[in-house]
Amino acid sequence: MERARHERQPEAAGPWDRLACDALIAELQVLREAMLEHEARLAPRLAAVDPSYRDSAVNLAHYLALRRYDLRHVQQRLATMGLSSLGRAETHVLANLDKVLGILHRLAGRGWQSHSTEEPGGLHHGAQLLARHAEALLGAPPPQRDARIMVTLPSEAAHDDALVAALVAAGMDIARINCAHDDAAAWTAMAERVRRHARHGGRPVRVLMDLGGPKLRTGTLRAGPALAHLRPERDALGRVVQPARLGLRAPGTTAEVAGAALTLEVDADWLETLDAGDRVECVDTRGRRRRLRVAERRAAGVLLECRRSLWLGEASELVRAGEPDGARLHGLPQEPGALLLHRGSRLVLVPEREGHPADPAASPPTIGCTLPQALAQARKGDRVWFDDGHLGGVVRRSGARKVEVEITQAREGGQKLAADKGINLPDTEIELPALTLQDLADLPVVAAHADIVGLSFTQSAADVDALRAALAALPGPTPALMLKLETRRGFEALPEILLAAMCVPAAGVMIARGDLAVECGFERMAELQEEILWACEAAHLPVVWATQVLEGLAKTGMPSRAEITDAAMAGRAECVMLNKGPHVVDAMRTLDDILRRMQAHQDKKRPLLRALKSWGAPAVAPQPH
Repeated sequence: MERARHERQPEAAGPWDRLACDALIAELQVLREAMLEHEARLAPRLAAVDPSYRDSAVNLAHYLALRRYDLRHVQQRLATMGLSSLGRAETHVLANLDKVLGILHRLAGRGWQSHSTEEPGGLHHGAQLLARHAEALLGAPPPQRDARIMVTLPSEAAHDDALVAALVAAGMDIARINCAHDDAAAWTAMAERVRRHARHGGRPVRVLMDLGGPKLRTGTLRAGPALAHLRPERDALGRVVQPARLGLRAPGTTAEVAGAALTLEVDADWLETLDAGDRVECVDTRGRRRRLRVAERRAAGVLLECRRSLWLGEASELVRAGEPDGARLHGLPQEPGALLLHRGSRLVLVPEREGHPADPAASPPTIGCTLPQALAQARKGDRVWFDDGHLGGVVRRSGARKVEVEITQAREGGQKLAADKGINLPDTEIELPALTLQDLADLPVVAAHADIVGLSFTQSAADVDALRAALAALPGPTPALMLKLETRRGFEALPEILLAAMCVPAAGVMIARGDLAVECGFERMAELQEEILWACEAAHLPVVWATQVLEGLAKTGMPSRAEITDAAMAGRAECVMLNKGPHVVDAMRTLDDILRRMQAHQDKKRPLLRALKSWGAPAVAPQPH
């Protein structure tokens, strides 16, 4: 009886069941109609784009409509049938949807008519448009590497030919000049050196100049005391293996005493009296008596050694043992001004006043703000971040002339805040033009020497239009545009920014992950950068993956494991940016190797099934019987 009842039960619907196909067709047809409706709504803006971006703009409109729906359940059912789940359709959204609809119609035994005339592009056409637009902006990619490498030039690049030549030889494809630093003469010198060494190296290198933009920073602080701390090296048991070494030279000379950790100036006549083996005494800034020994005389001066640590200040005096008079030290390094802030501390932000540095010893501590307009727009309860998110607080009192902040995020034991550090107000609606008066003054030089102009803090389509208008008013060819996304408002306005970017023949987007993470929250950074990559791929606009790529390697010579993984993921962008650092050439070589390896494994977010060589020799491609 049980067996008979079981045999009478109907079979479960298979994955190609007609009813299941019909249900999916109905759902996907709703998506298709939504895409075309969104295209129609955006028709005036789509018509305004450059002809080379017409299909791209339509594809972006379709993609934005698609991503308004939660399609996870639909994707699962499509994957069960062995069909495309629409998860990799960024470059050809409508064409991909129509391909799936056509297959479903045939599985359900229904007729299907091609809609290719309504589709802005298929799989290959969309990818070709993205490659074409990337080449127009960034130049052709080098052999064996699809992603370009951009390098931020340090100030030394204005006069250091060896550095620029090494960067070009190591594979730099775009040189970035940050116009928030240095001056027009230095930018011009950097650009000319890049072009000269690129010609000598026989490889193209483009120049990007970033306008400074309305960067909100801390103002100047009164400098701290002139101090120097010298200490001996000790082994694991605390025994001195190398004494602290101090060099002394006569005033007016610049040579460093070989072997000294620090070289200072003393009176020339007193210096002449010192001989190897002499004993010199000093009372350091803590009131502790220290004895030093003259190790040897050298061409540049005298080398002294001390087996204990010592702090030297402006009042410190060196006296040779047994003599009443000595010599004061000169040339001590000036400690930069900084505020030490703890959780619960109060900090007052005031408008920056030229030539009036804030006093770090003031109570409560006060520091200037380079954009007073931001203070007027901050409100009680708004979050404030300083120094790339290392220090955080909340506005407790606000006014047009000052804002009082309670520090809520700081290291145990306190954290220092110095001058010229970034300030982020993620909750404050700051109405500032993307082009400052300084940017407009810099623009003639930038347009004359740059292949690409970077617009910092892009927040709206109006910002893009303003830069286009300013460039159009200048003589000569118009550079391409790089729109930097580094604020929450910029991210939220991304679709309109992309459509504005498509109004010029060559443009791209830079994901400035440092400021963007501070503005939107570090925990959201991975999500945001993925969404930006997807939207830009749908628009066929090239992307620069920027900020802290191989940062440890570039600055210290030693990368972290996390930043190696980050660099591998960066290959999904059309360009990867390295920041300056003493080991940046090594960082370039490492990045070049990572990008070459990873492009055989992934294309955007599509994994590639390259034959694995890790566990044996690869086989030949499968052949049909």
